[in-house]
Amino acid sequence: MKRRPSRNSRRPGEQAQQHYLVRPRTLAGGGDVRHVSEFLRACGWRDKSRKGGPLFMESPDRTIRVAFDPYGPPGGWMIHGSAKGHQDEWWARFGLYTPVEIVAGLTDALTQPPSAHAPNVWAPLWEQNWDRPSSTEHVTATSPEGSSWMQYHQVPGGDANWWAGANDGQGNGWTAQFSSSTPMRLVEAFSAALASPEPVMRPLGRVPHSTRIRTTSVSVLPSQLAAWQQARLVAARAATWAQMTARTSRPPAATSHPHTGAAGGARARR
Repeated sequence: MKRRPSRNSRRPGEQAQQHYLVRPRTLAGGGDVRHVSEFLRACGWRDKSRKGGPLFMESPDRTIRVAFDPYGPPGGWMIHGSAKGHQDEWWARFGLYTPVEIVAGLTDALTQPPSAHAPNVWAPLWEQNWDRPSSTEHVTATSPEGSSWMQYHQVPGGDANWWAGANDGQGNGWTAQFSSSTPMRLVEAFSAALASPEPVMRPLGRVPHSTRIRTTSVSVLPSQLAAWQQARLVAARAATWAQMTARTSRPPAATSHPHTGAAGGARARR
């Protein structure tokens, strides 16, 4: 993303556009919602949005909904999961100015199978040297520059909730909340995106005015932007296809036979 385009990559008549790499990413502003919606669409999600209305995406099995409403108060993202199997109903909310790259940390994870490892929400934060203030009532991690946080909030006798956000002290910021039943793997995916040191790109005129951010000016060709976006969608389609192929190629589960002897039954129970 930081490379200057080569002359051979320039389309005839194409003009480079000024963009900015913004750090920390948590204060970069909302960004383009298509970063989230196009990825979900490439993974087979249904776009249930009404023309001119808020974004509304639905998972292939219709158990999860992702909505973005910039109009109605308070505005922002709402992700809702229905009860399914051993999973209770859950939700997550993100403020209007939550960077789409951080929202995508969770929404991209919705399209992926659970990992074999036990989720650890704090691990991505500690890996990026986030601090743990001793003066806070609840378990909290704060970013090295102090503008972002992740908190585990538990009230005696009440539900435990995760709370996160960013604030530059100059009017720029957002918050995120998760229900107590939100799958931990999704909260971990969010915290990894929250703590990532990688900058995010914003076009000219879309960078918040803040003394807490650092920017690097870059010239980007429209064809480069399109290629980067397409690569993300191609990866989404490939992963979805691989998951579908794996599911359809699994051998059928072994079934017990009514005349199996005691020895055979013992083997089947192992």
